[in-house]
Amino acid sequence: MAKAKRTAPRKVARKVARKAARTPRAPAGVDANLLADLMKWAKAAGADAADALYVNGESVSVAQRLGQREKLESSEGRDLGLRVFVGKRQAFVSSTDFAPKALRILAERAVGMARAVPEDPVCGIAPEKLLARTWPDLDLDDKRKPPSAKALLALCAEAEDAARAVKGVTNSEGAEAGWGRTTVALAASNGFSGGYRRGGYSLSCAVLAGEGTGMERDYEWSSSVHFDDLMAAAKVGRNAGQFAVRRLNPKKAPNERLPVVYDRRVSGGLIGHLAGAINGRAVARGTSFLKDKMGAQVFAKGIRILDNPLRKRGLGSRPFDAEGLPTKRYAVIDDGMLTTWLLDLAAARQLKLKPTGHAARGTSGPPGPTTSNFYLEKGELSPDELIADIKSGLYITDLIGFGVNGVTGDYSRGASGFWIENGKRAWPVSGITVAGNLKDMFLNLTPANDLQFKSSTNAPTVRIEGMTIAGS
Repeated sequence: MAKAKRTAPRKVARKVARKAARTPRAPAGVDANLLADLMKWAKAAGADAADALYVNGESVSVAQRLGQREKLESSEGRDLGLRVFVGKRQAFVSSTDFAPKALRILAERAVGMARAVPEDPVCGIAPEKLLARTWPDLDLDDKRKPPSAKALLALCAEAEDAARAVKGVTNSEGAEAGWGRTTVALAASNGFSGGYRRGGYSLSCAVLAGEGTGMERDYEWSSSVHFDDLMAAAKVGRNAGQFAVRRLNPKKAPNERLPVVYDRRVSGGLIGHLAGAINGRAVARGTSFLKDKMGAQVFAKGIRILDNPLRKRGLGSRPFDAEGLPTKRYAVIDDGMLTTWLLDLAAARQLKLKPTGHAARGTSGPPGPTTSNFYLEKGELSPDELIADIKSGLYITDLIGFGVNGVTGDYSRGASGFWIENGKRAWPVSGITVAGNLKDMFLNLTPANDLQFKSSTNAPTVRIEGMTIAGS
C-alpha cells in the first residue's frame, strides 16, 4: 500500500511565506482587491506588465486677514493611475471612476495606447528580486481627527495678532493654516503591493512694516507631519513681525567680491540646485554641470549631505519608492565627495547602474528620480561665529527670481538682507544681485550649526567665499 507523501513543515512554511510576499497588501481605506483586479484586467487586455498607483487625499485650509476670514476650503478626492507595458512600449491613463466596468475599459484603452507609441528601450517595471518586501513604520500620520475650520482659524488669529502686536508692523497680508491627509497605494504585476498614509499641518503669516514707499514685507511659516511638531502660532506671528521690522530703511550695497552668508531660511535652495544636478535623468541627458564629477571633490572636506527617506515624521519620508523598490539613507556627499546619482529604474538603465530607490510619480505620468529628506549636515560654528571674521560682506535673508543654469552651474539671483561690517549684521540692504558658479560656491561653502527641519530640503546657515555682489 502506497504511503501518502508528507511535506516537511519548514518547506510548507517557506512556500506560504513566498506566497504571502506576493500577495497584494493594501493600506487601511483601500479596497484590497481593487489594484489586484486592475492588474488582472490589464494582463487580460494584452499587457505584458503593469503597475497602478492609488491616491486618496483630504484637506482643509483657512486664511484670515486683519481679523476677518478670507478663505475656507475643504476638499476630498481619490485618483488612480495605471501604467501598462507592451514589449518596450508604455502608456499611462488615470481615472476617478472606480467602477469595475470603467476600470476594465481603462485597462483596454491603456493597452491600445501602448501599442501605438514608439518603443522606449529603458522602460519597464522592476525585477522581482529588487522589490521591497518589508518596510518600517515612519510615523507619518498622527491619527488625529481632522481639525475643524474653527480650530485652524484660531491658529491664524493667534499668529496674526502676535505679528500685528510687534512695534513697527503697519499692515498684514494675513495668516493661513491647513491640514491634509493622503493615502497612497502601489501595486504591480511583478508582485509588489504596499501602501502608507501621510498627514501634515501648515501655518504661515506675512505682514508689512513701515509706511508709504518705505514699507517692507516679511513672513514666517511652519509645516510638520504631526501637529505637536508645528511651531507655536504666536511664535510664527512674532517672527513674521520682527523679520519685517528689521528690514526697514534698507540701503544699497557696493559692487564687490566678498563673502556671502545665506540664512537658513534660504540656504536650502543651494542644495536644491545640487539635487537637480545629481538627478540621474539630467546626468543621462548630459545636462548637469556635475555630470563628470562622480567620485570627485565637489564640496570642502568634512561636508556631508544626506538623503534620508526613512526619517521618522519627515516631510519627505517614504517607506518605498514609486516603483516598489526599498528606500535607504544615502550620504550623497561624503567628506565633500560626490558618491551617487539619484536613480529611478529608467535612469539607472540609461547609465548602466543600479537603481537607488529614488523614484516618485503621480497618477498620470511616469516615475522620475527625486530626493526625500535632503539636507546638509550642521557644522560646528554658530551663525554669529560664522560671520565674526568678515570685515565686509552680505548676509542674505531673501532671494528673488531664478537665474541658475543647470548645464553650466552659472548662478545669479536677486537678494536682500543685511550688510556685514566688522563681524556683525550692521544694516538692511536690498536691490542686490549675487552671482557666481555653483561649482565654486560648493567648494567654498561652510555650514553653521543651526540646522532646522522645516521642509523636505534643509540646510543650516552657510557662508560662501568670494561671490560677486552688485548693489548699485
